[in-house]
Amino acid sequence: MIGPSTMLLDASIFSSYSQWLLTGLILFLAQTIYVLFGFGLGLIAVGILALFIQPLTHVIVILLFVALPAEAYVIFTSWRKIEWKGLSILAAGVTIGTVLGTLILKYGNPVFILTVLAGFLITAGFLFLITDSARVIRWPLWVIPVIGLSAGLLAGMFGTGGPPLIFYYHLSGLKKEAFRGSLMALFTLMALIRIPSYALAGLITLPRIVSSLYLLPAVVGGIWLGNRIHVRISEEGFRRLVSIGLIIIGGLLLLKRYP
Repeated sequence: MIGPSTMLLDASIFSSYSQWLLTGLILFLAQTIYVLFGFGLGLIAVGILALFIQPLTHVIVILLFVALPAEAYVIFTSWRKIEWKGLSILAAGVTIGTVLGTLILKYGNPVFILTVLAGFLITAGFLFLITDSARVIRWPLWVIPVIGLSAGLLAGMFGTGGPPLIFYYHLSGLKKEAFRGSLMALFTLMALIRIPSYALAGLITLPRIVSSLYLLPAVVGGIWLGNRIHVRISEEGFRRLVSIGLIIIGGLLLLKRYP
């Protein structure tokens, strides 16, 4: 006999309550990091959730929705600090890249996508570890749309468009609040592009929307905690821990791909 609680679960992508609770815990931690630093939700959550939620498109679409509250909050509170200069050029590259990445996600090989994701996470982790945080670069104009295109491709394929933008803003010497706000502004733009792109590709389904709503308490809790400790933690030290975590997660995905 199917009870009301079972029917609620059946409306989502979750196969059990333990899977739902574990997903909520992971998103709570990832959302905390996201609000702390302006990045990390997709980089951390996609890799971990892909270990026990398949297909990968479930994870990517859900993260698209659960990221929106954090992005709205940070943009609202950091509006005057956001680095608007060059944002339109980045946005053009992001727009094109996101559409192309969505097509790859829709029609590409899921096994290939999982393997690429593992390699991407490992590479990103090592690059973050060796990046000189004190170095400031004046980027030539032609680099900016390339950065945007790369970010859009990753966002469309994996929902993790952050790394190219993180390197760009980090090496541009932005202060912490401007860094976080500028990243969130572009992530919001990616989301606004991805939502209709995913809808046209048939990736946005009712179970994925319902699952996102079921995860809102964890998401809101992560926003609260991330903002609470934003000024109390060393950004550089925590980035290093995140980088090491990315390498470990990528390795686990490779083991999953090649048992």
